[in-house]
Amino acid sequence: MKDSSIILLLCVAAVFSMTGFSTWPALLPELQAAWGLSGKEAGAIGGSYFAGYMLAVPVLSGLTDRMDARRVYAGSCLLASVGHVGFALFAGDLVSACLLQAIGGAGLAGTYMPGLKALTDRVAGPRLPRYIAFYTSTFGIGAALSYALSGWIALIDWRAAFVVGGIGPFVAIALILRGLRPVAPHGGHVPGVGAQLAVLKDRAVRGYVLGYSAHCWELFGLRSWIVGLLAFSATQGSLPLAPATAAALINLVGIPASILGNEFAGHHDRRRTILVVMLASGVLAWAVGAAASWPLALLALLVVYQAVVMADSAALTAGLVSVADPARRGAVMAVYSMAGFGAGFLSPLVAGAVLDAGGGSTSALGWMLATGSLGIFCLLAPLAIKR
Repeated sequence: MKDSSIILLLCVAAVFSMTGFSTWPALLPELQAAWGLSGKEAGAIGGSYFAGYMLAVPVLSGLTDRMDARRVYAGSCLLASVGHVGFALFAGDLVSACLLQAIGGAGLAGTYMPGLKALTDRVAGPRLPRYIAFYTSTFGIGAALSYALSGWIALIDWRAAFVVGGIGPFVAIALILRGLRPVAPHGGHVPGVGAQLAVLKDRAVRGYVLGYSAHCWELFGLRSWIVGLLAFSATQGSLPLAPATAAALINLVGIPASILGNEFAGHHDRRRTILVVMLASGVLAWAVGAAASWPLALLALLVVYQAVVMADSAALTAGLVSVADPARRGAVMAVYSMAGFGAGFLSPLVAGAVLDAGGGSTSALGWMLATGSLGIFCLLAPLAIKR
């Protein structure tokens, strides 16, 4: 199979594997009100998805050093489907929702980075950083389509939205198992978490891991709360689109931003590029929060903010791959992903707590502080990158 065919197949499979990724954020305003949840509780449900990812990724991503990543990918799609369909059938309160979200997140842990490992196991050469950018930017397509699909189907029934979110992973299984040829892994064992963390002794790896953590804190906090933010803004003035649809379109802006950001970083100083982008996104987080009461201004700033947030995404991942030992690449990706999605777990919860402290979901001050909290670590992380 040609390299271009491999990347296309993996990108399409990634989109189908993520059909349930944005279902909770898309329905957050509706279910928060229906279940009487505080901002912190709603954030905890959103964050639980990334907690499941964080707990599962050391095992599932680490396994790709011993077995073909396509096998890990297929099994994890089944896990994701269980989480999404289970949410439709059984979720009704904070505890059940958190548990089922965590199962869905564990499924993503076995598809996203293992999908990247499947790519790097089959493709090499000078175009690899560009292919990595294409693959990682597909995450934005999957998130955007999940927002839109969930919002539209929820007009009929919110549980149906979660069921549909659980169907897409089966399409991904068929694509991966039928489309990718088996390959032998580079490594020979699955290191424990302690051994995986040893990759942080490498200064270059450590810098990218810290940078990715700051990036995910901001990105996943934004993805968890963007529909809620837009729903609040719609009560302050005229919002031309439904909040979930607006969130989907805004997420699409990140796709070219991620690809172009990586291209720019590849032709210039990668670390300096990441540093500048992070500082800009950290400042924009506060600007977006300040615009919460003005729908049109908020939409415009969210478009810019999404582009800047995503501009360093592929640049970070391609940079990590370039410095990782191929024999330990699965372990490196596991630690990288675990740190990033660990931040993604905490960020929605912290933003929800800040929202509560600032007056709740009907307070402009609360939204400014909650959104601003997303940019805190991007303002600090360049210190780690620069080292």
